[in-house]
Amino acid sequence: MTDRTKSLRFAASLPMIAFLAACGGTAQAPLPPLSDDALAAVTDKAGAPREQLARQIDDLFTREGLGETRAVVIMADGELAAERYAAGYDKDTRFISWSMAKTITAVLIGMLVADGKLSLDEPAPVAMWQRPGDPRAEITLRHLLQMRSGLRHTEAGDPPYESAEVRMLFLDGRGDMARWAKEQPLEAEPGAQFEYSSNTTVILADIAARALTPSDDPETRRRVVDDFLKERLFDPLGMASMVAEYDASGTLIGGSLMHASARDYAAFGEFMRRGGRSSAGEQLVPSRWIDAMLEPSPRSPHYGFQTWLNRPLEGESEFGHPLFPDRAPASLFSLIGHMGQYVLVSPDQGITVVRLGHSNSDERPPMLQEAADVIGLYPVR
Repeated sequence: MTDRTKSLRFAASLPMIAFLAACGGTAQAPLPPLSDDALAAVTDKAGAPREQLARQIDDLFTREGLGETRAVVIMADGELAAERYAAGYDKDTRFISWSMAKTITAVLIGMLVADGKLSLDEPAPVAMWQRPGDPRAEITLRHLLQMRSGLRHTEAGDPPYESAEVRMLFLDGRGDMARWAKEQPLEAEPGAQFEYSSNTTVILADIAARALTPSDDPETRRRVVDDFLKERLFDPLGMASMVAEYDASGTLIGGSLMHASARDYAAFGEFMRRGGRSSAGEQLVPSRWIDAMLEPSPRSPHYGFQTWLNRPLEGESEFGHPLFPDRAPASLFSLIGHMGQYVLVSPDQGITVVRLGHSNSDERPPMLQEAADVIGLYPVR
Protein backbone atom coordinates (compact mmCIF):
# COMPACT_ATOMS: atom_id res chain seq x y z
CA MET A 1 0.00 0.00 0.00
CA THR A 2 1.48 3.37 -1.02
CA ASP A 3 1.79 6.31 1.36
CA ARG A 4 -0.76 8.20 -0.78
CA THR A 5 -3.31 5.35 -0.41
CA LYS A 6 -2.78 5.27 3.35
CA SER A 7 -3.31 9.02 3.54
CA LEU A 8 -6.55 8.84 1.56
CA ARG A 9 -7.93 6.05 3.77
CA PHE A 10 -6.99 7.96 6.93
CA ALA A 11 -8.69 11.09 5.61
CA ALA A 12 -11.82 9.10 4.79
CA SER A 13 -11.94 7.75 8.34
CA LEU A 14 -11.73 11.17 10.03
CA PRO A 15 -15.52 11.79 10.17
CA MET A 16 -16.06 8.44 11.90
CA ILE A 17 -13.22 9.12 14.36
CA ALA A 18 -14.78 12.47 15.20
CA PHE A 19 -18.21 10.87 15.70
CA LEU A 20 -16.78 8.20 18.02
CA ALA A 21 -14.89 10.83 19.97
CA ALA A 22 -18.08 12.79 20.45
CA CYS A 23 -19.78 9.64 21.77
CA GLY A 24 -17.07 8.95 24.32
CA GLY A 25 -14.64 7.18 22.03
CA THR A 26 -16.37 3.83 21.72
CA ALA A 27 -19.09 2.55 19.43
CA GLN A 28 -22.13 1.04 21.14
CA ALA A 29 -22.81 -2.60 20.35
CA PRO A 30 -26.10 -3.11 18.53
CA LEU A 31 -28.95 -4.30 20.70
CA PRO A 32 -29.85 -7.98 20.30
CA PRO A 33 -32.94 -8.71 18.23
CA LEU A 34 -36.18 -9.05 20.15
CA SER A 35 -37.93 -12.41 20.38
CA ASP A 36 -41.31 -13.01 18.80
CA ASP A 37 -42.86 -13.09 22.32
CA ALA A 38 -41.37 -9.71 23.13
CA LEU A 39 -42.62 -8.07 19.94
CA ALA A 40 -46.06 -9.69 20.16
CA ALA A 41 -46.57 -8.28 23.67
CA VAL A 42 -47.12 -4.73 22.39
CA THR A 43 -50.36 -3.75 20.67
CA ASP A 44 -50.94 -1.14 17.98
CA LYS A 45 -52.30 1.14 20.74
CA ALA A 46 -49.07 1.17 22.70
CA GLY A 47 -49.04 4.92 23.28
CA ALA A 48 -45.21 4.77 23.30
CA PRO A 49 -42.45 3.72 20.85
CA ARG A 50 -43.38 0.08 20.21
CA GLU A 51 -39.93 -1.47 19.95
CA GLN A 52 -38.63 0.41 22.98
CA LEU A 53 -41.67 -0.64 24.99
CA ALA A 54 -41.28 -4.26 23.90
CA ARG A 55 -37.60 -4.18 24.90
CA GLN A 56 -38.26 -2.67 28.32
CA ILE A 57 -40.96 -5.24 29.04
CA ASP A 58 -38.62 -7.98 27.82
CA ASP A 59 -36.05 -6.82 30.37
CA LEU A 60 -38.59 -7.38 33.15
CA PHE A 61 -38.95 -11.00 32.02
CA THR A 62 -35.36 -11.83 31.07
CA ARG A 63 -32.86 -9.69 32.96
CA GLU A 64 -31.15 -11.51 35.82
CA GLY A 65 -31.42 -10.28 39.38
CA LEU A 66 -35.04 -9.10 39.13
CA GLY A 67 -36.80 -12.26 40.27
CA GLU A 68 -39.51 -13.94 38.24
CA THR A 69 -41.95 -11.75 36.31
CA ARG A 70 -45.08 -13.74 35.57
CA ALA A 71 -47.38 -11.11 34.07
CA VAL A 72 -47.24 -7.56 32.72
CA VAL A 73 -50.28 -5.63 31.54
CA ILE A 74 -50.15 -1.98 30.48
CA MET A 75 -53.13 0.26 29.83
CA ALA A 76 -52.56 3.60 28.05
CA ASP A 77 -55.44 6.07 27.76
CA GLY A 78 -57.87 3.28 28.52
CA GLU A 79 -56.58 0.96 25.78
CA LEU A 80 -54.60 -2.25 26.12
CA ALA A 81 -51.05 -1.18 25.27
CA ALA A 82 -49.14 -4.34 26.14
CA GLU A 83 -49.67 -7.76 27.70
CA ARG A 84 -47.20 -10.56 28.30
CA TYR A 85 -47.06 -13.70 30.45
CA ALA A 86 -44.34 -16.13 31.50
CA ALA A 87 -44.65 -19.79 30.59
CA GLY A 88 -47.44 -21.44 32.57
CA TYR A 89 -49.48 -18.23 33.02
CA ASP A 90 -52.02 -16.48 30.79
CA LYS A 91 -54.81 -13.92 30.74
CA ASP A 92 -57.10 -16.27 32.69
CA THR A 93 -54.66 -17.06 35.50
CA ARG A 94 -55.73 -15.79 38.91
CA PHE A 95 -52.82 -14.20 40.77
CA ILE A 96 -52.81 -13.66 44.52
CA SER A 97 -53.08 -10.03 45.55
CA TRP A 98 -51.26 -10.14 48.84
CA SER A 99 -51.39 -6.57 50.17
CA MET A 100 -52.81 -5.11 46.95
CA ALA A 101 -56.12 -6.18 48.51
CA LYS A 102 -55.81 -3.35 51.02
CA THR A 103 -56.60 -0.72 48.40
CA ILE A 104 -59.70 -2.62 47.31
CA THR A 105 -60.83 -2.77 50.95
CA ALA A 106 -60.39 1.01 51.20
CA VAL A 107 -62.76 1.44 48.23
CA LEU A 108 -65.28 -0.83 49.99
CA ILE A 109 -65.09 1.47 53.04
CA GLY A 110 -65.52 4.51 50.78
CA MET A 111 -68.72 3.13 49.32
CA LEU A 112 -70.14 2.59 52.81
CA VAL A 113 -69.15 6.12 53.85
CA ALA A 114 -70.90 7.44 50.73
CA ASP A 115 -73.97 5.35 51.61
CA GLY A 116 -74.07 6.97 55.05
CA LYS A 117 -73.34 3.70 56.86
CA LEU A 118 -69.93 4.77 58.19
CA SER A 119 -68.32 8.04 59.27
CA LEU A 120 -64.69 8.89 58.61
CA ASP A 121 -63.81 11.00 61.67
CA GLU A 122 -66.03 9.62 64.40
CA PRO A 123 -64.80 6.84 66.72
CA ALA A 124 -64.52 3.60 64.76
CA PRO A 125 -67.60 1.41 65.38
CA VAL A 126 -65.82 -1.33 67.34
CA ALA A 127 -67.91 -2.27 70.36
CA MET A 128 -65.08 -3.52 72.57
CA TRP A 129 -63.28 -0.19 72.22
CA GLN A 130 -66.27 1.82 73.46
CA ARG A 131 -66.16 0.56 77.04
CA PRO A 132 -65.63 3.31 79.66
CA GLY A 133 -61.98 4.17 80.10
CA ASP A 134 -60.73 2.30 77.00
CA PRO A 135 -58.23 4.59 75.21
CA ARG A 136 -58.90 2.78 71.93
CA ALA A 137 -62.19 4.68 71.76
CA GLU A 138 -60.16 7.54 70.24
CA ILE A 139 -59.34 5.50 67.12
CA THR A 140 -61.22 6.76 64.07
CA LEU A 141 -61.87 5.21 60.68
CA ARG A 142 -59.39 7.72 59.22
CA HIS A 143 -56.70 6.49 61.62
CA LEU A 144 -57.29 2.91 60.51
CA LEU A 145 -57.26 3.79 56.81
CA GLN A 146 -53.97 5.69 57.21
CA MET A 147 -52.32 2.95 59.30
CA ARG A 148 -51.99 5.12 62.40
CA SER A 149 -54.34 3.46 64.88
CA GLY A 150 -51.62 3.09 67.52
CA LEU A 151 -52.52 -0.58 68.06
CA ARG A 152 -49.73 -3.07 68.74
CA HIS A 153 -49.62 -4.56 65.26
CA THR A 154 -46.03 -5.39 64.36
CA GLU A 155 -46.15 -6.49 60.71
CA ALA A 156 -42.75 -8.20 60.57
CA GLY A 157 -41.44 -10.21 63.51
CA ASP A 158 -38.12 -11.84 64.31
CA PRO A 159 -38.62 -14.77 64.49
CA PRO A 160 -41.45 -14.59 61.92
CA TYR A 161 -44.02 -16.24 64.19
CA GLU A 162 -43.80 -13.19 66.46
CA SER A 163 -45.27 -11.06 63.65
CA ALA A 164 -48.79 -9.86 64.40
CA GLU A 165 -49.74 -10.63 60.80
CA VAL A 166 -48.47 -14.24 61.02
CA ARG A 167 -50.19 -14.78 64.38
CA MET A 168 -53.46 -13.39 63.02
CA LEU A 169 -53.41 -15.29 59.71
CA PHE A 170 -51.98 -18.64 60.77
CA LEU A 171 -51.75 -19.04 64.57
CA ASP A 172 -53.92 -17.95 67.51
CA GLY A 173 -55.94 -15.39 65.54
CA ARG A 174 -56.86 -17.44 62.48
CA GLY A 175 -60.37 -18.48 63.62
CA ASP A 176 -61.58 -14.88 64.07
CA MET A 177 -58.92 -12.60 62.65
CA ALA A 178 -60.70 -9.31 63.25
CA ARG A 179 -61.40 -10.10 66.90
CA TRP A 180 -57.75 -10.96 67.50
CA ALA A 181 -56.62 -7.75 65.77
CA LYS A 182 -59.12 -5.61 67.70
CA GLU A 183 -58.08 -7.10 71.05
CA GLN A 184 -54.50 -5.83 70.77
CA PRO A 185 -53.61 -2.96 73.12
CA LEU A 186 -52.35 0.47 72.16
CA GLU A 187 -48.63 1.05 71.90
CA ALA A 188 -48.97 4.67 70.75
CA GLU A 189 -51.54 7.43 70.93
CA PRO A 190 -54.15 7.03 68.16
CA GLY A 191 -53.11 9.10 65.16
CA ALA A 192 -49.57 9.74 66.41
CA GLN A 193 -47.51 7.40 64.24
CA PHE A 194 -47.61 5.36 61.04
CA GLU A 195 -47.28 1.58 61.30
CA TYR A 196 -48.10 -0.52 58.26
CA SER A 197 -50.36 -3.38 59.34
CA SER A 198 -52.38 -6.10 57.63
CA ASN A 199 -54.25 -6.57 60.92
CA THR A 200 -55.60 -3.02 60.61
CA THR A 201 -57.14 -3.78 57.22
CA VAL A 202 -58.88 -6.87 58.58
CA ILE A 203 -60.45 -4.62 61.24
CA LEU A 204 -61.69 -2.39 58.40
CA ALA A 205 -63.14 -5.44 56.62
CA ASP A 206 -64.97 -6.46 59.79
CA ILE A 207 -66.33 -2.92 60.21
CA ALA A 208 -67.61 -3.11 56.61
CA ALA A 209 -69.36 -6.43 57.25
CA ARG A 210 -71.04 -5.09 60.40
CA ALA A 211 -72.21 -2.03 58.48
CA LEU A 212 -73.87 -4.31 55.92
CA THR A 213 -75.45 -6.92 58.23
CA PRO A 214 -76.12 -7.33 61.97
CA SER A 215 -75.65 -11.08 61.63
CA ASP A 216 -72.76 -12.93 63.25
CA ASP A 217 -73.41 -16.00 61.11
CA PRO A 218 -70.21 -16.58 59.09
CA GLU A 219 -71.99 -17.62 55.90
CA THR A 220 -74.32 -14.62 56.03
CA ARG A 221 -71.41 -12.21 56.57
CA ARG A 222 -69.47 -13.77 53.72
CA ARG A 223 -72.40 -13.70 51.33
CA VAL A 224 -73.44 -10.11 52.11
CA VAL A 225 -69.93 -8.67 51.65
CA ASP A 226 -69.26 -10.79 48.56
CA ASP A 227 -72.54 -9.73 46.94
CA PHE A 228 -71.92 -6.07 47.76
CA LEU A 229 -68.44 -6.10 46.22
CA LYS A 230 -69.66 -7.99 43.17
CA GLU A 231 -72.67 -5.76 42.49
CA ARG A 232 -71.13 -2.40 43.36
CA LEU A 233 -67.53 -2.82 42.18
CA PHE A 234 -66.41 -5.99 40.43
CA ASP A 235 -69.30 -6.45 37.98
CA PRO A 236 -69.36 -2.80 36.80
CA LEU A 237 -65.60 -3.02 36.20
CA GLY A 238 -65.85 -6.37 34.41
CA MET A 239 -63.63 -8.01 37.05
CA ALA A 240 -65.18 -11.44 36.58
CA SER A 241 -62.10 -13.33 37.78
CA MET A 242 -62.02 -11.78 41.27
CA VAL A 243 -62.25 -14.23 44.18
CA ALA A 244 -61.90 -12.95 47.75
CA GLU A 245 -61.07 -15.12 50.77
CA TYR A 246 -62.84 -15.05 54.15
CA ASP A 247 -61.88 -16.43 57.55
CA ALA A 248 -63.92 -18.89 59.62
CA SER A 249 -65.95 -16.05 61.16
CA GLY A 250 -66.97 -14.79 57.72
CA THR A 251 -64.66 -11.76 57.71
CA LEU A 252 -63.08 -10.70 54.42
CA ILE A 253 -59.31 -11.16 54.65
CA GLY A 254 -59.10 -7.71 53.14
CA GLY A 255 -55.44 -7.10 53.88
CA SER A 256 -53.93 -9.85 51.79
CA LEU A 257 -56.06 -12.57 50.21
CA MET A 258 -57.84 -11.79 46.97
CA HIS A 259 -57.22 -13.46 43.62
CA ALA A 260 -57.71 -12.03 40.12
CA SER A 261 -56.30 -11.99 36.61
CA ALA A 262 -53.68 -9.44 35.61
CA ARG A 263 -56.26 -7.79 33.34
CA ASP A 264 -58.67 -7.39 36.26
CA TYR A 265 -56.00 -5.82 38.47
CA ALA A 266 -55.40 -3.42 35.57
CA ALA A 267 -59.14 -2.71 35.42
CA PHE A 268 -59.09 -1.72 39.09
CA GLY A 269 -56.06 0.53 38.53
CA GLU A 270 -57.87 2.20 35.63
CA PHE A 271 -60.97 2.69 37.81
CA MET A 272 -58.84 4.61 40.29
CA ARG A 273 -57.08 6.56 37.53
CA ARG A 274 -60.51 7.68 36.31
CA GLY A 275 -61.39 8.97 39.78
CA GLY A 276 -63.76 6.15 40.74
CA ARG A 277 -65.57 5.75 37.42
CA SER A 278 -66.10 2.63 35.34
CA SER A 279 -65.04 2.58 31.69
CA ALA A 280 -68.72 3.20 30.86
CA GLY A 281 -68.64 6.41 32.90
CA GLU A 282 -70.59 5.20 35.95
CA GLN A 283 -69.37 6.83 39.19
CA LEU A 284 -68.95 3.81 41.48
CA VAL A 285 -67.47 5.69 44.43
CA PRO A 286 -67.36 9.48 44.82
CA SER A 287 -64.32 11.08 43.20
CA ARG A 288 -63.65 12.90 46.48
CA TRP A 289 -63.11 9.49 48.11
CA ILE A 290 -60.44 8.60 45.55
CA ASP A 291 -58.91 12.03 46.20
CA ALA A 292 -58.87 11.23 49.93
CA MET A 293 -57.23 7.86 49.27
CA LEU A 294 -54.43 9.68 47.43
CA GLU A 295 -53.95 12.41 50.03
CA PRO A 296 -50.69 11.93 52.00
CA SER A 297 -51.11 10.91 55.61
CA PRO A 298 -49.93 13.50 58.17
CA ARG A 299 -47.66 10.78 59.58
CA SER A 300 -46.42 9.31 56.29
CA PRO A 301 -46.23 11.37 53.09
CA HIS A 302 -45.91 8.27 50.92
CA TYR A 303 -49.12 6.65 52.16
CA GLY A 304 -52.79 7.58 51.81
CA PHE A 305 -55.83 5.43 52.54
CA GLN A 306 -54.42 1.90 52.12
CA THR A 307 -52.54 3.12 49.03
CA TRP A 308 -48.85 3.86 48.40
CA LEU A 309 -47.94 7.28 47.01
CA ASN A 310 -44.93 8.34 44.93
CA ARG A 311 -44.20 11.28 47.25
CA PRO A 312 -40.73 11.90 48.68
CA LEU A 313 -40.08 10.74 52.22
CA GLU A 314 -39.42 13.26 54.94
CA GLY A 315 -36.18 12.29 56.69
CA GLU A 316 -34.67 8.82 56.80
CA SER A 317 -36.55 5.53 56.68
CA GLU A 318 -35.10 2.17 57.65
CA PHE A 319 -37.12 0.53 54.87
CA GLY A 320 -36.47 3.08 52.13
CA HIS A 321 -39.08 4.23 49.64
CA PRO A 322 -41.33 1.53 48.10
CA LEU A 323 -41.63 3.45 44.79
CA PHE A 324 -39.43 5.88 42.80
CA PRO A 325 -40.25 9.58 43.42
CA ASP A 326 -37.09 10.61 41.56
CA ARG A 327 -38.24 8.92 38.35
CA ALA A 328 -41.99 9.43 37.97
CA PRO A 329 -44.63 12.07 38.72
CA ALA A 330 -45.61 12.70 42.34
CA SER A 331 -49.18 11.88 41.32
CA LEU A 332 -48.25 8.24 40.64
CA PHE A 333 -49.67 5.80 43.18
CA SER A 334 -49.61 2.06 43.60
CA LEU A 335 -51.18 -1.05 44.99
CA ILE A 336 -48.25 -3.09 46.34
CA GLY A 337 -48.27 -6.74 47.37
CA HIS A 338 -45.79 -9.10 49.02
CA MET A 339 -42.96 -10.44 46.85
CA GLY A 340 -43.34 -7.95 44.04
CA GLN A 341 -47.00 -7.49 43.08
CA TYR A 342 -47.63 -3.99 41.70
CA VAL A 343 -50.41 -1.99 40.10
CA LEU A 344 -48.71 1.30 39.22
CA VAL A 345 -51.05 4.11 38.18
CA SER A 346 -49.84 7.42 36.75
CA PRO A 347 -52.75 9.80 36.06
CA ASP A 348 -50.42 12.46 34.63
CA GLN A 349 -49.28 9.97 31.97
CA GLY A 350 -52.63 8.24 31.46
CA ILE A 351 -51.26 4.77 32.22
CA THR A 352 -51.68 1.77 34.48
CA VAL A 353 -48.85 -0.78 34.68
CA VAL A 354 -49.38 -4.19 36.30
CA ARG A 355 -46.40 -6.34 37.21
CA LEU A 356 -47.00 -9.65 38.98
CA GLY A 357 -44.45 -12.27 39.94
CA HIS A 358 -41.98 -13.23 42.63
CA SER A 359 -39.07 -11.02 43.68
CA ASN A 360 -37.28 -11.15 47.02
CA SER A 361 -36.16 -8.10 48.99
CA ASP A 362 -32.88 -7.81 47.07
CA GLU A 363 -34.53 -8.24 43.67
CA ARG A 364 -37.36 -5.76 44.14
CA PRO A 365 -35.35 -2.49 43.96
CA PRO A 366 -33.72 -3.27 40.57
CA MET A 367 -37.00 -4.71 39.29
CA LEU A 368 -38.75 -1.46 40.23
CA GLN A 369 -36.14 0.52 38.33
CA GLU A 370 -36.96 -1.55 35.25
CA ALA A 371 -40.63 -0.79 35.81
CA ALA A 372 -39.71 2.88 36.06
CA ASP A 373 -37.99 2.56 32.67
CA VAL A 374 -41.29 1.33 31.21
CA ILE A 375 -43.20 4.22 32.77
CA GLY A 376 -40.57 6.67 31.52
CA LEU A 377 -41.49 5.90 27.92
CA TYR A 378 -44.81 7.70 28.42
CA PRO A 379 -44.79 11.52 28.41
CA VAL A 380 -46.29 13.59 31.18
CA ARG A 381 -49.22 15.59 29.80
